[in-house]
Amino acid sequence: MDADGARAEDRRVGDVDLTTWRTRAGQVSARAWTRLGERFGVLPMLIVTLLLGIGIAAVCTWVASEVYDAVREADDVAVLDRPVLDWMTTLRSPGLDTAVTWWTNVAGTIGMPVVAVGFLVGFTIQRRAWTPLVLLVAASAGSLLMTVAGKDLVGRARPPLADAVPPYEHSPSFPSGHTLNATVVVGTIVYLLLLRESRRVTRVWTVALGTVFVVSIGLSRVFLGHHWLTDVLAAWALGLAWLAVVITAHRFSLTALHHGAEATGATASVRRSR
Repeated sequence: MDADGARAEDRRVGDVDLTTWRTRAGQVSARAWTRLGERFGVLPMLIVTLLLGIGIAAVCTWVASEVYDAVREADDVAVLDRPVLDWMTTLRSPGLDTAVTWWTNVAGTIGMPVVAVGFLVGFTIQRRAWTPLVLLVAASAGSLLMTVAGKDLVGRARPPLADAVPPYEHSPSFPSGHTLNATVVVGTIVYLLLLRESRRVTRVWTVALGTVFVVSIGLSRVFLGHHWLTDVLAAWALGLAWLAVVITAHRFSLTALHHGAEATGATASVRRSR
């Protein structure tokens, strides 16, 4: 694992120490994870935890598809889909359609990997660490799996082409892949940046800009008629859930590294006192 992972500045977001667990369940889980990390290594345990998390993400996607089907049959949240799309169409103009299409492509199959790789290169050069690579790859893999699984499980049709702005898309609509990927990838990038920012105003701006990006990408999908509102709402929910798993796995690894550094320091102190 990264030698810099145990540094105090790499385990804090402002005044919050990520290796401190407030709940009993968190403390027990962290201790168990730390013991396994001492036995098998922190990096292998982080990878295994993220792989297990991807499995959890797949189950969450299945649950979300079942809940969505029940909601759609009851005409609850889905009753907003048509009115919201109709309202969005009233806002369109040739210039705005072009601008929003360009913006939504930033979170597409080409744009989002470019964004991720760009930040990844920056993190790697600056810190010479493997953690950003592991987290971003795992986060992206889980997001892709959830997108594919959700589309296959639900198979929902997109809004009619008459209500969409070209170029048209023909894959299943639920969930919005652009929105889900943007939520997870940008959320992971924001988290990694927060670990390296000491000023509160910088952290606030980082969170604000990341939030604006994710929200605007989701709304752009509805504006262009490529997704229903509920596709976007589900993508935000699934993305945030998976992001929470990724961050929790990283916190476990930070906790293990921190306790390992403390144990090493205590041993060294004993030897010097002899």
